[in-house]
Amino acid sequence: MQFLRVNMSTESVQWENVAEEYAILGGRALTSIMINNEVPATAAPLGEENKLIFAPGYFTGTSLINTGRLSVGAKSPLTGGIKESNVGGTVAYSLARLGIKAVIIEGKAAAGKYFCLNIEAENRATLISADALKGMRTYALTKKLQEQYGDRKSITCIGPAGDLQLLSASIQSTDLDGRPCRAAGRGGLGAVMGAKGLKALIVDRQGKTPIEIADQDRFQKASSAYAKAVRADEFSGQILPEFGTAVLVEPINAAGAFPTKNARSGQFAGIDKISGETMARVIRERGGKTQHKGCSQCIIDCSNEFVTEKGDYVTSSLEYETIWAMGGMIGNDNLDAIARLDFLCDDIGLDTMNTGVALAVAFDAGYASFGDADAAIRLVEEAAAGTEMGRIIGNGPGAVGKHFHHDRIPTVKGQGMAAYDPRAIQGMAVTYATTPMGADHTAGWVVDKNLEAFGGTVNALEAAGQVEISRNTQIHMAAVDTAGICDFAQSGLATAEGIENVFTMMSAKSGQAFGQNDWTELGQRVIKAELAFNKMAGLTREDDRLPPMFYNEPLPPHNVVVKVSAAEMDSTFNFLRNDS
Repeated sequence: MQFLRVNMSTESVQWENVAEEYAILGGRALTSIMINNEVPATAAPLGEENKLIFAPGYFTGTSLINTGRLSVGAKSPLTGGIKESNVGGTVAYSLARLGIKAVIIEGKAAAGKYFCLNIEAENRATLISADALKGMRTYALTKKLQEQYGDRKSITCIGPAGDLQLLSASIQSTDLDGRPCRAAGRGGLGAVMGAKGLKALIVDRQGKTPIEIADQDRFQKASSAYAKAVRADEFSGQILPEFGTAVLVEPINAAGAFPTKNARSGQFAGIDKISGETMARVIRERGGKTQHKGCSQCIIDCSNEFVTEKGDYVTSSLEYETIWAMGGMIGNDNLDAIARLDFLCDDIGLDTMNTGVALAVAFDAGYASFGDADAAIRLVEEAAAGTEMGRIIGNGPGAVGKHFHHDRIPTVKGQGMAAYDPRAIQGMAVTYATTPMGADHTAGWVVDKNLEAFGGTVNALEAAGQVEISRNTQIHMAAVDTAGICDFAQSGLATAEGIENVFTMMSAKSGQAFGQNDWTELGQRVIKAELAFNKMAGLTREDDRLPPMFYNEPLPPHNVVVKVSAAEMDSTFNFLRNDS
């Protein structure tokens, strides 16, 4: 495996051997530790000193199922701290099979210059002038690049939002059908890519570089056992293939944890119109697909294809977080409008979550009425056009709040909240506040530990036990993101036997002994590097706080506020910090 280092300032590419320090790393560990090592923490996020790193997971490219995950890392222009944004599709697997451990983008193209990076087999990589592609939307862009370079390419690109360097800009990647509908959405890393002058990565999907595995037989046995466990699990084997992540809509709403109308309530009156069950029924009636393979190495097929009444493609995949952000959060119960907004965000290159929260803040401030889907669509289109209001929306909820002098801004470290109200699931309050990433759900998703409907045993409305649960989950997830394992295949890790299979594969691949302590230390090492970077970047414990609305406004229907104290929040990672 090699590093591909691309200097946009000098328009040069260089292949490097992987240093021993990085040999057993992949994914999030590789991006975060390398950013911490190579990027000055005080660097301007959109400046020349920042770096943008694309790293497949440690297991990506092997026979292990559901490991087609790519970590994208940089200093975030949205949070001002370190960021790892995670995406599926085909690009991670394609890079790994070309023998690439990471692509490191550094420097900044000269003013007026734009490039695509074409990566082929046999260590061939070329920067290609792309001045004419600036401003192009992602669906038209990928079609054009596929026509020019062939359809056996994985494409990772930005749309107009990234070109405009908007703070909610995503990086879009193609799925197995070649559509740019997979998003590394969080943290505004599309703006970093745009600032570098890089429009797209074009990656050969036909690489055949063997992945080095020290003990192939041992790895294969553990890999097969892992796959069997994922298939046998009811959630990953039956429910996700039928409904996708949209299956969460009903139970989260029933728990009073579905942030509605800029988090003024935990339940949405129009939930029946946007539930996973309704979505699946509509898709089937119109001839779409409720089960669809979107990512390399996937056996769950949780993706879907949402279509119009005439059967024409709208978007793939319509996910829980987007249904919330473009649905309940803005008071919109029109499923077709939600799907349209999802497509627009993918096409323009915007994070659906941060954009949905930005719209919610605008509606809450009186710009439009909650439920006005036409206004939402118009504003998202304006982001692509770069109008004054479009730029405000595209720069996220903080920019919207500042513009309207509105103080109900549900963000942490500048990043919009996710689809779980922290007042109704107190463990998510800890995760949102303390993860180095800003308000992020995948960094420490503790819903299953809190809600009875998911088998949770902790009182979701109380502070007791929440810090420990969030801490342990965040450490575990840092290791999962390093391995490159999809969140939805975690049923394979859910038992003692399952996690032992993962340790066996780590050992079999690396040739080194690996156990529970090593897994925990790996996760801790990642978070420690992220916390260290954030501290040097100027973030303090005061940034590990939720906005006042969550402490001051009781959330219906439970009428509770966040009960986890500042001292408890600060105790989450005391043992990893230098300022404790």
